[in-house]
Amino acid sequence: MSTDVSGVSREVLVRPIQSRSKGYLLALAASLAAIGVWVFFYTQQLEHGMIVTNLADWGSGGGVPWGLYIGAFIWWVGIAHGGIILSAAVRLIGLDTYQPVARMAELLTIAALTCAGLFILIHVGRPDRLVTSVLPAWPTRVQWSPLMWDVTVITAYFVLTGTYLMLTIRYDVHRLRDQLPDVLEPVYQALMIGYTEKEDAVVERMVWWVAFAIIIMAPLLLHGGVIPWLFALLPSMAGWHGGVQGPSFLSIALTSAVSGIIIIAAAFRWAYDWEELIPDAVFRGLAKWLGFFSLLFLWLQLQQVVTGIFAAPTTLQHATEVKLSTPLYWVAIGLVGLTLAYVFASALKPSLFSIRAMVMASFAVLVGTLVEKTLFVVEGLQHAHFALYDGVPGAYVPSPVELSAVLGTAGIAVLFFLVVSKVIPVVELHAIEADHEEVNQ
Repeated sequence: MSTDVSGVSREVLVRPIQSRSKGYLLALAASLAAIGVWVFFYTQQLEHGMIVTNLADWGSGGGVPWGLYIGAFIWWVGIAHGGIILSAAVRLIGLDTYQPVARMAELLTIAALTCAGLFILIHVGRPDRLVTSVLPAWPTRVQWSPLMWDVTVITAYFVLTGTYLMLTIRYDVHRLRDQLPDVLEPVYQALMIGYTEKEDAVVERMVWWVAFAIIIMAPLLLHGGVIPWLFALLPSMAGWHGGVQGPSFLSIALTSAVSGIIIIAAAFRWAYDWEELIPDAVFRGLAKWLGFFSLLFLWLQLQQVVTGIFAAPTTLQHATEVKLSTPLYWVAIGLVGLTLAYVFASALKPSLFSIRAMVMASFAVLVGTLVEKTLFVVEGLQHAHFALYDGVPGAYVPSPVELSAVLGTAGIAVLFFLVVSKVIPVVELHAIEADHEEVNQ
């Protein structure tokens, strides 16, 4: 048995690749079923148009041309953004405690960016519009079109994350090749084109610089800049406009991403008996970060509420009052608040801490942040400075078509992890090596 200096055997890393279980097959069936439900409803949209969602130029739900589709898009982008920030921070500032979950964060970023991009495809109505409208218009309209900016920043982060992931995979595949399945030899040969051990030291430096670029770009692109700017720079939308949106979006991204990583890490730990590989200390540390980001999220929500009800312009005050009178908003705040309370209580009394409770709290946070972002989109449209939607009957309620898309993209994310875990190690070999430089030597 090959064992590294940490005492954890290399065979532990490839256990998901080599093993088969009923639990895996059930998870595979559940993810495919979720995707199947979405495909069924999406075919209805392709056949009949966006009318099946009640989303159109004027909308039939109280004047809401954007709804859960855009809320879920923002949510998935946030998860992706926060995931790659955590992975980059592990390498950039030496957060070695979280090394076992760094690659899971990278994979979560790839999965979440894919789901976010899928919501753009869904929301434009017909998929061919991306080819006939978006791509030809990109060179001349990228500087002012929100859709072009979305596509641009998602593509940029996808390339950065993919590069970051590919550079680290080569090291692991080379050293674990004897434990990897022969049937996937063509895949591994493609991954290892041109590889020599001399590149390891160079790759370490390259990965550090890519991580540095990701951290620097975080407040400027995606959920720290471009995505919130698309809303915050619209003075005609009282509920969107303002300088707090950038920090608020970033706090939601980090909160959601840490929640997702906790769930994924706990699932792999439970499924493959990885108690030694992903110890309790990792979850306790992630719980503290989740608590901190939850506190930041709630504080920024408070900032928006206070400035929206105290001597605010009439339209902003109205939008804020509507938000405060919406029960779902308080559900979202309550879910995040309860998570913060549990993290704080378990910090004061460690015996209260459990991984199962943290997983439940993480699910609560994901639901809360999705609800908050959807309400942000919907209420921003319904309560603008102008009276464009006056007299439009009804109130927005997500249609089964929209809800199925959220279910389907969640299924895609789960399926992505199920497939990838059978091809490459989802935990880096570095996680069980005491000294990277010593290994490279």
